[in-house]
Amino acid sequence: MRVDIAELVRLRAEHPEAIAEAAARRPRRPLLNDNGRLMIVAADHPARGALGVGGNRMAMANRGDLLERLCLALSRPGVDGVLATADILDDLLLLGALDGKVVLGSMNRGGLQGASFELDDRFTGHRPEDIERLGFDAGKLLLRIDYDDPGSLTTMESTARAIDDMAARKLPVFVEPFISGRTTEGKVRNDLSAEAVSKSIAIASGLGGSSAYTWLKVPVTDNPDDMGEVMATSTLPAVLLGGEVGDDQDGAYEKWRGALQLPTVRGLVVGRSLLYPADGDVAAAVDTAVGLL
Repeated sequence: MRVDIAELVRLRAEHPEAIAEAAARRPRRPLLNDNGRLMIVAADHPARGALGVGGNRMAMANRGDLLERLCLALSRPGVDGVLATADILDDLLLLGALDGKVVLGSMNRGGLQGASFELDDRFTGHRPEDIERLGFDAGKLLLRIDYDDPGSLTTMESTARAIDDMAARKLPVFVEPFISGRTTEGKVRNDLSAEAVSKSIAIASGLGGSSAYTWLKVPVTDNPDDMGEVMATSTLPAVLLGGEVGDDQDGAYEKWRGALQLPTVRGLVVGRSLLYPADGDVAAAVDTAVGLL
């Protein structure tokens, strides 16, 4: 679909209540589909200043283009919903693109890409009360832990309290954990070894006063053959995150395919690699990912 930016701006300027009205009348559905699987498209990267895809550092900077890609992805059979920040979800509400979809609000986006405080990832996005008020279906948290960065403890503590607040509302929360560190140039890098991913899962699973509504959002390890051992670390339901896959889209699909057979893995949450595939064919990339489920 073509997105009329002028009309979106007009509604925002002249009738901001239209967003809440669209949320109130939005048809909802259960979190899981009939076969118990989830296919979610992610678009919460811009709010952390992460606009790049591949070699294009500003690929996600054109909001109209991003919205059109999201609407196309959400229209494809088998796509269950979207993960995004308030600005993007508000646009999608006004466009009617969230009707009958699973909606995940992105909760902590304070760890700006490249910032000295990147691992002090404060909660600057959706609060539990916002997700409840808008009738959204779940929340998502990013939890990067650097043993050498005290900011990680702040993130851990605020994550635990957010898990408590979501559980009190009986709302699922997807926790995306990593063991992270900084390169000699100061850039944050996530450790995708089997040991590090297992450790991150163990830490994330134990946060908060209840794990009843906690899901995990986990990467595929450097060696995909390690995923069986890694996912045995917890009984929490999990989805795989896509991350950046570069030009080797087929290789990424194969990594996901194997991990999706594991008993705790219930689906995929993929963003840039589907919205901005190397060949430019969003529909084909989404359809192939759906086929893996």
